Amino acid sequence: MNTLQVSTEIREAIIDQRPIVALESSFLSHGIPYPENVEVALEAAENIRRNGAVPATIALIDGQIKVGITKQEIQMIASKVDVRKTSIQDLPHVLSLRHTGTTTIATAAYAARHAGIRFLSAAGLGGVHTDIGNHLDISNDLFTMAESNICVVTSGIHPILDTLKTLDLLEALGVPVYGYETEHYPGFFNPATSIRVDSITANHAAEIMQMKDHLTLNQSIHIAAPLPAGKTLPEEHTTPFIHHTLQQMKDHHVSGKEVTNHWLSSFRSDKDILNAYKCILLHNADITAKIASLYHQSTP
Repeated sequence: MNTLQVSTEIREAIIDQRPIVALESSFLSHGIPYPENVEVALEAAENIRRNGAVPATIALIDGQIKVGITKQEIQMIASKVDVRKTSIQDLPHVLSLRHTGTTTIATAAYAARHAGIRFLSAAGLGGVHTDIGNHLDISNDLFTMAESNICVVTSGIHPILDTLKTLDLLEALGVPVYGYETEHYPGFFNPATSIRVDSITANHAAEIMQMKDHLTLNQSIHIAAPLPAGKTLPEEHTTPFIHHTLQQMKDHHVSGKEVTNHWLSSFRSDKDILNAYKCILLHNADITAKIASLYHQSTP
């Protein structure tokens, strides 16, 4: 049984060794309301094409992992109510029931690796939850990245999580972390945290991925890209929003994988937060495509 269905465009791009950028699709079902989610998906794909790469949005449809879904499939998923945001542990269950599902970084990284795609763009990385002392709650994103051998670009770690512990775990797993043209790890909606990282350019990122081709290392690399100046939000805005969302989850006893679902859905209650989230998705698609194109320009 072949559960991985790669679109004709993506198959041809792989054969022709053209740059491809995988896109996780959780924002289609959580975070951005319809029809804005469709607009963002199509604009992100256009950003990737403008930079010389091929977009491959990944989702689950009719019992298959589809790599490179069509505009019609994006429209269907974005407007559908009962869509499952699917991480790696849920994958067999969702596929066996033939449910429609969107992908997290973990699931998209798994699919990208098996399809032969080296670059993945997403909004925010999952990680170590703040109540780790009471509940061993850690995102599958981290463990899947440790064995996928791809380049994952996000705007940092979702700010409801413990950023420092997440970065510590990535280091323990052998996943290198870089800041895109910054020496401070980005704060998702905010421009930077106090955590220092090695700064990297698109050219250097492409060179690192080329070097990895000659090494037997399965770990991915993680590049954290801050939003451009003028697009970030001040902490005076984001901190109360985060605290309010966390308090809501505590009051409603939200736990486990529902934490991220609630967090993403909360963006709809704040126009500035929602707009910043859209900018994150578009900006990261742009950067990932630049890196992927540079990688293929220099790879024989």
